[in-house]
Amino acid sequence: MIRWVDAYIDRPGEQLDAAVAFWASVTGSDPEPQKDPGFVRLRTAAGDDWLAIQGVRDGTGGHHPDIWVDDLAGFNGRALTAGATVAADHDGWQTFRSPAGLEFCTAEWQGQHVRPRPSNGPGGITLRPHQLCFDLAPSVYDDEVRFWQTLTEWRLDEGVRADEFVRLQPEPPVPVRFLLQRLDEERAASVHLDVSCSDLPAARPWHESLGATFVGEWPHWTTFRDPAGGTYCLTKGDPAQD
Repeated sequence: MIRWVDAYIDRPGEQLDAAVAFWASVTGSDPEPQKDPGFVRLRTAAGDDWLAIQGVRDGTGGHHPDIWVDDLAGFNGRALTAGATVAADHDGWQTFRSPAGLEFCTAEWQGQHVRPRPSNGPGGITLRPHQLCFDLAPSVYDDEVRFWQTLTEWRLDEGVRADEFVRLQPEPPVPVRFLLQRLDEERAASVHLDVSCSDLPAARPWHESLGATFVGEWPHWTTFRDPAGGTYCLTKGDPAQD
């Protein structure tokens, strides 16, 4: 059973400090001193940790989930049966790839159970990183939906079912849910972070003042690149409930 999920923000190693400074400011978190080089957890007084930043050696980075479970061997077995492949076996935790190549990590649950509350920005803005969106080409979309639903055993949220979106909703207090998006083009699968926000127009100048670059806006979300070059979205919603 999945007990907790962390959202990992993967950025080029030379941009790690910029990523840490930005996301700590946005989320009102305190960076934890690095126990392992290249890994920084963001600590918050408003709940258990659920965000971490990793410096990667190759590529532009992205995002991935760390999944904490109470039966690690059983969960890893389910992942393999569902179609995952092992990318690396570390001391106490494992890295897998989904059928489309999306990385995720698994580890034994450490007792996390206090769902993080939203953080406050200027002018009464509230926000909380709450969702990892898997961006999937049409040719892999159906298989990935089946894989992640089998792996997580989470509820399929019928309220957002559409041709291009499916949401997998965990039970509280798990702080991160998964959204699977069908793209309109064939390209490699990727993951981006969605941040629930109470006021999208007011949040834009704040994020830009912290170094984010505006990419585009739609009725229910606004897309940015953080100072380390990673894509994320502010989504319209209630951070206390999302």
